[in-house]
Amino acid sequence: MPLPLEHIRVLDLSRVLAGPYCTMLLGDLGAEVIKVERPGLGDDTRHWGPPFVGGESAYYLSCNRNKKSLTLNLKSEVGRDIALRLAAHSDVLVENFLPGTADYLGLGYEGLRDIHPSLVYCSITGFGQSGPNRDLPGYDILIQGMGGVMSITGSPDGEPMKVGVAISDITAGLFASSAILAALIARERTGMGDRIDISLLDCTVAWLANVGENYLVSGETPRRYGNAHPNIVPYQAFRTADRHIIVAVGNDAQWARFCRVLGLPELALDERFRTNPLRVLNRESLIPTIQAVLDQRPASDWLLALAEEGVPSGPVNTIDRVFLDPQVRARQMLVQIPHPAIGNLQMAGSPLKFSNRSPSVMRPPPLLGQHTDEILRGLLGFQPSEIEKFRKASVV
Repeated sequence: MPLPLEHIRVLDLSRVLAGPYCTMLLGDLGAEVIKVERPGLGDDTRHWGPPFVGGESAYYLSCNRNKKSLTLNLKSEVGRDIALRLAAHSDVLVENFLPGTADYLGLGYEGLRDIHPSLVYCSITGFGQSGPNRDLPGYDILIQGMGGVMSITGSPDGEPMKVGVAISDITAGLFASSAILAALIARERTGMGDRIDISLLDCTVAWLANVGENYLVSGETPRRYGNAHPNIVPYQAFRTADRHIIVAVGNDAQWARFCRVLGLPELALDERFRTNPLRVLNRESLIPTIQAVLDQRPASDWLLALAEEGVPSGPVNTIDRVFLDPQVRARQMLVQIPHPAIGNLQMAGSPLKFSNRSPSVMRPPPLLGQHTDEILRGLLGFQPSEIEKFRKASVV
């Protein structure tokens, strides 16, 4: 069976993480993704390291599989003309320039809509195309701070803490890919493309989810709970005799079974802890009691006993253990693909699973400009002599 987007071509004018992550997802789904990069330099993330392998940075490799790389100097008139021709041959365009930059380059939505009304045009910026901060650059840690994430992450008595991955960038890429897919479906009915305006700050505010709604309902500013949960108890990391584990008690039946595992069945009947709202109100007296018991045995003992009772629990894995986990391996979340400079490149697999044909790593992350000739000749019809002139003029 064909992949869902095998009939779609994406022109990727984005760089760093949010945009490239979005276009990688589209590539995983079968789209032909043409990644436009600066001649000689490429995507910023090609230089973000160490670690490097085969001259490629791990950061760049993480979000650029299933793409073709074309080097193109958008500051040159010929380069911009080539980009326009590529846009005319594409179904989707993704860019993350500062607002106004694409218009300055002659690649803005309004101009392209006139020549290609069915184009789905997605802009990803820190703050969106409107508002007082529209012209400011947006980096993930800045957005995590401004979006409130750092005020609710980390130890209760510690300093503001960001999430360990660039979560605002990643989720913006996810939201952008969802919006693009919706626009493509709408285009099937109307024949018209659309302009999508994705803001990292908007996306971060959107996924505050229950924490944001807690404030909007109560008027109380949420605080940091460390690894605990503001609305569910016990739902956090606990020490054991040798390492930490996670216990996630989601309902009162699980709570009763957890108390049996602890050897404290009477705790489930205690009027202070009988229901989740009561446990949330009385967490300060409950958690030390639980911790004192869990300290007495190693993690493996507790995880086995909790699993037998059907209490949600698991280890706190380091990244090396994640990729050794039998469940991760069984779900094909560790894959490898031949790479021209690296040999066999290991990568995280796609989490999207379909019954007919699931996304896979069909192309390794490309070398800088690896597909320049292929695209210029095969798609746009340039002759080898013309491409050589472009090279001499530093257009490609």
